[in-house]
Amino acid sequence: MLRVSGKSLVMTRTYKCFPAVYRLIREIPPGQVASYGMVASLVPGATARIVGFATAATPSGQDIPWQRVINSQGKISERDGAERHRKRLDAEGIEFSASGRVNWKKHRWQGPSDEWLEEAGMDPIDFLTIQAGWPG
Repeated sequence: MLRVSGKSLVMTRTYKCFPAVYRLIREIPPGQVASYGMVASLVPGATARIVGFATAATPSGQDIPWQRVINSQGKISERDGAERHRKRLDAEGIEFSASGRVNWKKHRWQGPSDEWLEEAGMDPIDFLTIQAGWPG
C-alpha cells in the first residue's frame, strides 16, 4: 500500500496478523512495555519486524497503545517519531536510564490476561514457557 506522507510516498507493509497484533498490544497497561519480539512470540505468523511494521501503521482513533512496544534492548528504536514515542512513555511514568534503556525488571509487561490466552487458544503452561524467554 502506498500513502502520501508530506511530499514523499511511503510504502506501508500490511500483514494478515496486524489485527491480532493490535488486540495483543491493547493488553499492555500504562506504565509497562513489551518488546517487538515479546508481542511476536504470542501472535502466530508474526515476527518482531512485522510487529514493528504494525506499530508504524497503527490506525489512529482505535485506542492502540503502540508506544508501549520497544526494542529488545529496552530502547526506543532510532527513527522518525522516536521523540514522540519517548514523550508518550515518559507521560506514562516509564523511566529510562542515562543510556536510554528501560529497566525491564520494573516496567516489563508480564503478559496478556487469562481471557486473551483463552481466546487465543494458548495453554497457560505454554505461555509461561514463552514468557521465560522474554527480556528482563
